[in-house]
Amino acid sequence: MTSVIDDGAFSHRALLRSMDAGGLRGIIRHGGYEGQTAGLAPGRLQASLIILPCEFAGDFLRYCKKNPKPLPLIGVSRAGVPAIPQLGDVDLRTDVPRYEVYRRGIFEEGCTDIRTRWRDDFAAFAIGASITFEHALAARGVELRPMRDYKTLPMFRTSIPTTPAGPFSGNLVVSMRAVRREDVDKVRAVTARFPHAHGAPIHVGNPAAIGIADLDNPDWGDALAIGRHEVPVFWASGATARDALQRAAPRIYITHSPGHMLLTDVDGRSDIGSFKAF
Repeated sequence: MTSVIDDGAFSHRALLRSMDAGGLRGIIRHGGYEGQTAGLAPGRLQASLIILPCEFAGDFLRYCKKNPKPLPLIGVSRAGVPAIPQLGDVDLRTDVPRYEVYRRGIFEEGCTDIRTRWRDDFAAFAIGASITFEHALAARGVELRPMRDYKTLPMFRTSIPTTPAGPFSGNLVVSMRAVRREDVDKVRAVTARFPHAHGAPIHVGNPAAIGIADLDNPDWGDALAIGRHEVPVFWASGATARDALQRAAPRIYITHSPGHMLLTDVDGRSDIGSFKAF
């Protein structure tokens, strides 16, 4: 039986950070790691994963294309095929550390393997994640305090509407990081080079300006206090899809658990190019 690596053990985290994306997926695939993926596979694109019945897939594809800032689509599977070859040797049923299963928009359970839940009428969507650019910020001397002090990036619904497609609609969801004031311009410049990981932030400063009433109560993730020399910085988030899915309420859909992303072989700053749809 494969032993599970403790998410919080420093020696194990150091080992994981030394591995490439393929090696990490192998460990995850065999049940050896169930933790979060921040700081892992530096330089590789990390992705949110959305799996839903094909009857909703066309509308969801259009929703992503109409809202590319929160939903930068990097790959779509063929119907019933648990792989997106352009992302690497990926098994979508096993290669995410933790999944969440929803029915009619209501959370049913979390799990680490969805092989028994996979269906021939499923289509999967991979959406670039902002965790991708954190290594580049660290390399430029931008220390993101949240990487040490909390477990899941705080995410908030905003008052900014998205462009609807079929049953999918709702407002933009953003993720938030605490950034030192003197680093804000550097953060903008660095993250803009990662368009498939949400790119540059959409807002800096007063959360009320984008409809966020209380930073202590995120809609997803953990609250993060803003220090005296810091400002809140907000990026468009793939959690926008979570809000839209909850509203559309397909009979079943599956996502990654927040912070537990799909690790791909794609360079974080590369041009994804065209992909084969379902």
